[in-house]
Amino acid sequence: MTNHITVDIAPRPWAGRTDGIGPEHLRWHQVVTPYRPGPGTGAVLIGFASDEGVRRNKGRRGAAAGPDALRSALSSLALENATSLSDAGTVAVEGDRLEAGQAALGRTVATALDSGWFPVVLGGGHEVAYGTYQGVAASQLRHQRPRLGILNLDAHFDLRNDPVPSSGTPFRQIAEAERSAGTSHRYDVIGISQPSNTNALFDTARHLGVRYLSDDRCGIADREVVDQFVTDFLDDVDIVYLTIDLDVLPAGVAPGVSAPAAYGVPLETIQRVCDRVTASGKLAVVDVAELNPSLDVDNRTARTAARLIHRIVTGHVPATA
Repeated sequence: MTNHITVDIAPRPWAGRTDGIGPEHLRWHQVVTPYRPGPGTGAVLIGFASDEGVRRNKGRRGAAAGPDALRSALSSLALENATSLSDAGTVAVEGDRLEAGQAALGRTVATALDSGWFPVVLGGGHEVAYGTYQGVAASQLRHQRPRLGILNLDAHFDLRNDPVPSSGTPFRQIAEAERSAGTSHRYDVIGISQPSNTNALFDTARHLGVRYLSDDRCGIADREVVDQFVTDFLDDVDIVYLTIDLDVLPAGVAPGVSAPAAYGVPLETIQRVCDRVTASGKLAVVDVAELNPSLDVDNRTARTAARLIHRIVTGHVPATA
């Protein structure tokens, strides 16, 4: 087995606020090191610079700049305890070569998983999901813990049956890939916006057995409903792939996305879901999608995403065979 990860953009030095060099002063940029081939523990960051899927889905481009904006937002966050953090660099989609980029991302995720790392993928449009999935599907962990659960925090199903893959098709592609491989998975979504999904998409979701909670059932007062939804999901799977589309959040919290939410799910709810999933001992990989820095306001979306990543990484209980 090789532990080498091939990327298009090598990891760059991190920088940020420095108050001191002791453990009481630690921030992300003081801990992150470049990925080195070999077995490891802790989180490895993998960028996916792509908005080709967004372009194909007729969305607003700019998500390709997301990985660097997320790294910048993470850099000065304070760490309560020393944490193993590595940066493997970025897979970049050039022109319309989305499928090649997704395959390359899949190879990096599979290598990271098989080397003992916890991959944290920084998107990129939500086309990142099919690349992340390819990595999980090819990993030894999937063979050892076959009941795969995908939890999508998203306003959209992304189950479009379009002839050309895009940011709107990844979970339809995943369902087709699972069927072709003779395997099965559970796909649940928290935050679905009814006005943002046609009847055809709801019909597709029902046909594929997708379980979901609509955004208007995910408020602070709905905590018990959301908790039970997450419990049912976790109890039914062996490993989890968590994918966070930032357009699940209200536009006031996350304005820097291709499709800002008119309603959205409160940040408190999303954070609680992330906390429960990362502490479950089943989370194998997470990705964050749809940050568009050119549309952000005061880096609001990037900072919010960074906080979620921070809590997931620092609260993570490894998923082991």
